[in-house]
Amino acid sequence: MSKYLTEFIGTMFLVLTICLTVLGQSPMAPLAIGCSLMIMVYMGGHVSGGHYNPAVSLGAMLRGKLAASELVPYMVAQLLGAVVASLLGYLIMGQTFAPAPSPTASPVAALLVETLFTFALVLVVLNSACSEKTKGNSFYGLAIGFTIVVAAFAGGGVSGGAFNPAVGLGPTLVHGLMGGGSFASVWLYLVGPFLGGALAAAVFKVQEQG
Repeated sequence: MSKYLTEFIGTMFLVLTICLTVLGQSPMAPLAIGCSLMIMVYMGGHVSGGHYNPAVSLGAMLRGKLAASELVPYMVAQLLGAVVASLLGYLIMGQTFAPAPSPTASPVAALLVETLFTFALVLVVLNSACSEKTKGNSFYGLAIGFTIVVAAFAGGGVSGGAFNPAVGLGPTLVHGLMGGGSFASVWLYLVGPFLGGALAAAVFKVQEQG
């Protein structure tokens, strides 16, 4: 139970940071979001692995770093954390939001951005937090958090910058139910991140054998 609680809390604070910085139009939102992931990874990495992202959990499971029986409970805890965070964002700001691609971005471009940067994130997680070669390091949280800083600054303006199915789905559910928002883009934040996570697991397998 402690693992699922940790995944819930970590995802909640990550998504709450996203909601408040986006709705507050903070120009440094990507830095705040990446740092929130970093501190939550340090908070719960030793308990649950500090995934806070179903795509990370998928990659970890595919590489034997998470039991298959725990994959769905992890994802449920992460999605619940995202939904609760989105509701808290609504209570605090009086508004809802959902990630959405740029109006000028093609679906292919948005999907590529979500896939590529989630691939980078999961590959960094696997190499810095799940590899025997880097076991016991203290930099894993920085590496993971700043991958999201880079991803959000570089790709957020194209795809909406979720890189996480919980980030894509939780706020979209609340936005749709409370704010009348659309679900049209949510597939990008499921297909892209899960594809990126699976590809990262495949590459990590090659890296471990090298």
